[in-house]
Amino acid sequence: MGWFYRGKLHLIINDQGGIISVKLMTDTVVDRKLVSEMTDELFGCLYGDKGYISSSL
Repeated sequence: MGWFYRGKLHLIINDQGGIISVKLMTDTVVDRKLVSEMTDELFGCLYGDKGYISSSL
């Protein structure tokens, strides 16, 4: 049996497919806290899955 790592890849891309921000984190990090750090200086619309739902976002 080999090694197994659990993690999440968080990407923010623009409307042209360009990568704006990348984070590779363990699965224990709360998505909503991480996305707040990644989007501090961004503006416009932000789309994500249900893991990112928060009233402050």
